[in-house]
Amino acid sequence: MAPRSNPSERQRRLGAELRKLRVRAGLSGERAAAILDADRARISNIETGRIDVSRNRLYKVLQEYGCPPGPYFDGLMAMAQEKGTGWWGAFSDTIGPAARDLAELESRSALLRTHEPLVIPGMLQTEEYARAVLEATEGDPQRADRYAEFRLARQQVLTGASPATFRAVIHEAALHTHVGGATVMRRQLLRLMEVSRLPNVSVQVYPFEAGIYSAHTQSFVIYGGAAPELDTVYLEHPTNSLFLQDVDQLDEYAKMFERLSELALAPVDPESAPESHESRDSLSLIQHVMYAL
Repeated sequence: MAPRSNPSERQRRLGAELRKLRVRAGLSGERAAAILDADRARISNIETGRIDVSRNRLYKVLQEYGCPPGPYFDGLMAMAQEKGTGWWGAFSDTIGPAARDLAELESRSALLRTHEPLVIPGMLQTEEYARAVLEATEGDPQRADRYAEFRLARQQVLTGASPATFRAVIHEAALHTHVGGATVMRRQLLRLMEVSRLPNVSVQVYPFEAGIYSAHTQSFVIYGGAAPELDTVYLEHPTNSLFLQDVDQLDEYAKMFERLSELALAPVDPESAPESHESRDSLSLIQHVMYAL
């Protein structure tokens, strides 16, 4: 089989992890080729995600590379078994490879942490809010409708049979930025409170008075892998979105999120009575903005 020209994020990540393990073990590409009874070019293609490696061969390689049994070992084995097929394939007519990579990444993540300074996170958007955002960025209403449908389908990771834990820190500016008009915004803010009733969802608002830390932090999502080493940071960009996997970068973004969470207001708790709010929290701020619309 000829090497693929455009490997998916999962395929690239698996290859990158194998290269990291090989280098850490002090093994050359030639030695890795000998382990698999292959040539050096095949090892290069495996490590760039251009060629798959079977589970049996991967098991042998991981043992030779000194990777101990555990979540990381099992996570790599699971990545090799996945075929990259899922509900997102139905959107291939419109949605590009990067967006489909994102949906696949979300499908295998147990924990999602996101910071949004200007808009409501996509995972929490209503259909009309999502469409208004996408119409402003896409320009083509039909294309925006298709992207909105895709975005809503992605939200199933919060409500499926094994829902992911979702933590969001949203800057207060996103609550005040009118998207689609007052009615759309009121419904969107109601949606924020409703989805926060889910036991796996936490929503915090970063208030203006907390200072400039959030303002100097771009939007990002941290996707939790089977082991911390397999976490991924996603940075959305209009022309070239990034999937970060370097250990130091992962650690930096994890610390950044925790700092944002510390500075933000207490999480939304829609079950609490208004009179129980002894101090300002995320719920009271969302309600205040909503009633002022």
